[in-house]
Amino acid sequence: MQSKIENPTIFVTRRWPAEAEEALKLYFNPTFNYDDVPLSAEQLSEGFSTHDALAPTVSDLIDKKVIAAGAAGRGRLIANYGVGVNHIDLTAAKNANISVSNTPGVLTDATADLTVTLILMLARRAGEGERELRSRNWTGWRPTHLMGREVRGKTLGIIGMGRIGKAVGQRAALGFGMNIIFFNRSKIRDIEDYPAIQLDNVDEVCRRADFISLHCAASPETFKILSADRISMMKHDACVINTARGDVIDEKALALALKRRKIGGAGLDVFDGEPDVDQALIDAPNTVLLPHLGSATLETRTAMGLKVVENAKAFFDGKPLIDPVK
Repeated sequence: MQSKIENPTIFVTRRWPAEAEEALKLYFNPTFNYDDVPLSAEQLSEGFSTHDALAPTVSDLIDKKVIAAGAAGRGRLIANYGVGVNHIDLTAAKNANISVSNTPGVLTDATADLTVTLILMLARRAGEGERELRSRNWTGWRPTHLMGREVRGKTLGIIGMGRIGKAVGQRAALGFGMNIIFFNRSKIRDIEDYPAIQLDNVDEVCRRADFISLHCAASPETFKILSADRISMMKHDACVINTARGDVIDEKALALALKRRKIGGAGLDVFDGEPDVDQALIDAPNTVLLPHLGSATLETRTAMGLKVVENAKAFFDGKPLIDPVK
């Protein structure tokens, strides 16, 4: 919290939905990246140093150099457009007395819906079928063609039972009759809509689940939480789903397991080092790969922008942030 600032300026690193941009203009003097292209470290530093706030996205690396440039200039707030903040050096921000906010809550349903989409696409081999048809290799209906599996009665293992994990469990249990097991570092006691069993460790989730869906925040504790050892514990036909962050999976180990047919498949919406994707994953069989579409609905992306506006408005009005990142 700080004293009120009149006519604050905000540097927006990528284009937002029109409604959110218009809301931003009501309260701030924004600078938009009208070309909507990735900005260099130098451009981010310049933008932050000459504006009161920076509104980055997950694709912007906000490291200690960018933060130092902001602190040496006008920068006082990083209002992140998104929930995950592993692209921001939070320690550097704290040391520079720069506040950080994010946009939790508003993207829960969109991300949960996409997670279920990936589960169903893998179970019914929809990605393979779509690619076969578009390449004109489909020879017509036959009884044994691209036989998948039903999800009813299968076990979904969720790693990270926050808002999104719970929403995925609800959809899978009530909508598709799946059995839910999960791991979460703290005890979860508020799941009342559907049966779900909390397990003591990730290893047991990997051994028991037919589908494993990751919903943990990216942190040093969750870095490659789905490791080579844990991938080796999975059932031979189990599938991995990731709509969290790319670095929570050992991607090389996952690609190798897929290539060797040690597991059933993978549905990935996020990647370590995106937009660059490991060629081994692209070449791996039984995969559905999406370009980070978890929150990509008009309603959600607009709501994310409005969350940024709410946080920045509170900050520059001298009030506490609505969604502070510690």
